[in-house]
Amino acid sequence: MSYFVQYTINGLTAGAFYALVALGYTIVYGIIRLINFAHGDLTMIGSFIGWTVLVSFGLQRLPMAFAIAIAVVVAMLVSSVINVGILRFAYRPLLKKSILAILITALGMSLLLQNSALLIFGATVQAYPPLVGSAGLLVGGVRASYGQMVFFGISVLLMLLLYLFVRYTTIGTAMRALAVDHDAARLMGIDVDRVITIAFVLGAILAAAAGVMIGLYYTQINFFLGFLLGLRAFTAAVLGGIGNIPGAMVGGLLIGLLESYCAGYLSGRWQDVFVFGVLIAALVIKPTGLLGERVAERM
Repeated sequence: MSYFVQYTINGLTAGAFYALVALGYTIVYGIIRLINFAHGDLTMIGSFIGWTVLVSFGLQRLPMAFAIAIAVVVAMLVSSVINVGILRFAYRPLLKKSILAILITALGMSLLLQNSALLIFGATVQAYPPLVGSAGLLVGGVRASYGQMVFFGISVLLMLLLYLFVRYTTIGTAMRALAVDHDAARLMGIDVDRVITIAFVLGAILAAAAGVMIGLYYTQINFFLGFLLGLRAFTAAVLGGIGNIPGAMVGGLLIGLLESYCAGYLSGRWQDVFVFGVLIAALVIKPTGLLGERVAERM
């Protein structure tokens, strides 16, 4: 039982990161029906921005919470600018075109971000400053580090704030209106382009926060980080019901748990087999996901 609890703690921590990234996929898909394949690489960019801020400016000498907060805020700002730029110059001209054209463009943007990071930061693995130690609680052979508890708590808080924002604010109402019908929303006076831009900014904020926390938690990052992370997060979004915000949260946690149990009871080499096997099974058995995509209200 102690092993099971330990695997569960590890899985929930990783799953919280996947859920944050999956929310970026599901927000954009819910509004403009686009699978933004560059979103995982945007998380990688956020991770590198946070690393650059901490290392280049020597912030690790400041109080830990203050240093991390600065790194996260800067990563969020830079990631938001990049994501809005991608929307404006790559996606928006194609929104009225074929779905295939915009999907190919999304894949191209993913490769562009990967290779840009490769040229700027290099191919070597970069190490985050050890700001988050290994100290934690040990109860009955089960260990939960303070870092795990803090990162999980921050992730859940961000997910809750996003849900409340979409559900109870004016902009959130506009986002839900766009998820139903763009033309009707425009007739009601909603600035469609502005709302879509806000959705991309929200996705970038969550991606950057996940990227910095991943760097602090795993301590190592590289330019290829966003590829598999993006695939796992996309799997989580599909599993929970892409276009459904609570579904993305649930899907991310489930993927994290599945990975942890697989690595613990079988082998880490089987993790990707199980994760992408789940994606195939979800598409075949229940394409709408566990929570199902809402017809009248997708978000």
